[in-house]
Amino acid sequence: MSRQPIRIGARGSKLSLAQSGLMQARIAAALGWAPGDDIDTFAQLIPIVTSGDRIQDRRLMEIGGKGLFTKEIEEALLDGRIDCAVHSLKDMPAELPPGLVLAATPEREDPRDAFISHVAERLEDLPQGARLGTASLRRQAQALHVRPDIEIVMLRGNVDTRLAKLERGEADAILLAQSGLNRLGLGHLTRSWLDPLAAPPAPGQGALVIETRAEDVDLPWLQVVRCQATTLAVAAERGALYALEGSCRTAVGAHARLDGLALTMIVEALTPDGVQRFRREGSVTLSSPDAADEARALGLELGAAVRAEGGPALILTD
Repeated sequence: MSRQPIRIGARGSKLSLAQSGLMQARIAAALGWAPGDDIDTFAQLIPIVTSGDRIQDRRLMEIGGKGLFTKEIEEALLDGRIDCAVHSLKDMPAELPPGLVLAATPEREDPRDAFISHVAERLEDLPQGARLGTASLRRQAQALHVRPDIEIVMLRGNVDTRLAKLERGEADAILLAQSGLNRLGLGHLTRSWLDPLAAPPAPGQGALVIETRAEDVDLPWLQVVRCQATTLAVAAERGALYALEGSCRTAVGAHARLDGLALTMIVEALTPDGVQRFRREGSVTLSSPDAADEARALGLELGAAVRAEGGPALILTD
């Protein structure tokens, strides 16, 4: 084969490699690979350790935010050491470095948050004063809004690490993305799910995304792996994230649903203690299946309305 294989950059965690492996197969198939061929001659995985992976004892907001999961990978992309990167979309900051774009989003997995516990079936059933493990400000605020009596335990690390901490009794329950559990073959551990309308997940949760240099956005293999319905839904959700200046210091949730060309969306932001919650719902009939700008505009509109109502109270200042 005369051409060089596509080099795919990804975090080195077990979940990231599992997710990136799925995308490696999709990309390779789009380039002509068939089972039995050497997949690395079509698409290669290049693991890259990020700052977010190295630092596990502090909240992301204390060390630089979500960008720490993408910084080294994006540098490799801009330097030409890799041709594309695979990310969990919920880990992507609202703004990207100049010259890079989110080029393709495949079909979305389950976007819901999973509740895992040995002492309760649901968040609402936890004993008084129970300890809930999470490093997500959004999950913290949403949980405290429902159960202000519980204690939040800071819980970072990969999925296996968090599950091990639950087993050791460091928390009575934890919240994880159902999509990650499914991709690791651990979906059976879930006791229940948070309702995505009552407690919207992180913008883009459940979706993977391929990031490329801007000049590569129209490459034919990218068009093959792109799911238009998912693209529209996450465009709306990331519009809300941008309008709310979403970061590790804001508790932002967004959930968009597409039925034909009818896009319906709910956006919420909470104060970090969960006491105040600001929500907006809206819908739009898109003019075409390619109307990502219209989907994003709905998210921007709803996000701006939530931000105007919540104001500075939405930002964690500690």
